[in-house]
Amino acid sequence: MPDPRFYLSRGPLSVADLVRLTGARPEPSDMPDALIVGAAPLDKAGSADVAFLADRKHLAALKATRAGACFVGQAHVGDIPVGCIGLVVGRPQAAWAAVANALHSPRFHDVADRAVHPDAALEDGVLLSPNVTISAGVRIGRGTRVAPGAVIGPGVTIGRDCEIGPNASIGFALLGDRVRIYAGARIGEAGFGATAGGEGVIDVPQLGRAILQDGVTIGANSCVDRGAWDDTVIGENTKLDNQVHIAHNVRVGRNCVMAAYSGISGSVTIGDGCAFGGRTGVADHVTIGDGVQIAAGAGVFRDVPSGETWGGIPAQPIRNWLRETALLSRMAREKKRTSHE
Repeated sequence: MPDPRFYLSRGPLSVADLVRLTGARPEPSDMPDALIVGAAPLDKAGSADVAFLADRKHLAALKATRAGACFVGQAHVGDIPVGCIGLVVGRPQAAWAAVANALHSPRFHDVADRAVHPDAALEDGVLLSPNVTISAGVRIGRGTRVAPGAVIGPGVTIGRDCEIGPNASIGFALLGDRVRIYAGARIGEAGFGATAGGEGVIDVPQLGRAILQDGVTIGANSCVDRGAWDDTVIGENTKLDNQVHIAHNVRVGRNCVMAAYSGISGSVTIGDGCAFGGRTGVADHVTIGDGVQIAAGAGVFRDVPSGETWGGIPAQPIRNWLRETALLSRMAREKKRTSHE
């Protein structure tokens, strides 16, 4: 289930409710009705959850799922495990998104006519500047300073001796001690999840959290999205420069550094002690090992083994890239000389 500090539960819904909401066809049609209380991925779903299959690469997860119900296309009806109610529909992910929105809703900012909600708990020594908004259920540790215009969303936990910069916003997030969030940074906003619906592209609910461990620094105007279901995690003592983007479900290890304009796509896993030069891009679902260095401007499209240094677009081991760059430069000079002759 999504963290109740950040999401309200609107369930349960019966399978019949799901059919009415999405137009799906239950399979088998004589399956007894059941109550559904949550929306979850195939590998995390339990008997009271609804899941979906939109890509056959997750077929093994469908066959092993413990979900009580699952949206599938007609081609995969035969792969639904015993005990799971199949819900056959043309767009399984869009149907799941509609049900997820009906079952779970994000808690909204509510300060009850006061800048600090009466349900918030602030330890001694917390310093709040003017125009700060602290929502219900927030917990802030001693010695933390919150600059003007910062907005702390419902249920957020911030540790001790942290610094929250001007006009920063933090939601759906758990922060450790000594975390620094600089001006204008956005922590815990929805990740980029979209799918085709009946009337065009629709948003897919993002039901995870953002977790920043002790000693993390997030630069000005940087964004760390919350997870789609799993958490987005930034490891201890990792430092992000200004205008860095961390997408949903990314896991960054400890003691990493990322220079400005780096962009890490969804579900990337990064080991400890990695360094990324400015304007680095990493494609989704890539795994980067411990101690990796990525040169500025590189575009990483495949896994990088631990301890290696890569550069270029597409990124490759740095010696190969430098060799190819030198070869291309030499060929260009020779062609220019030949054309002049």
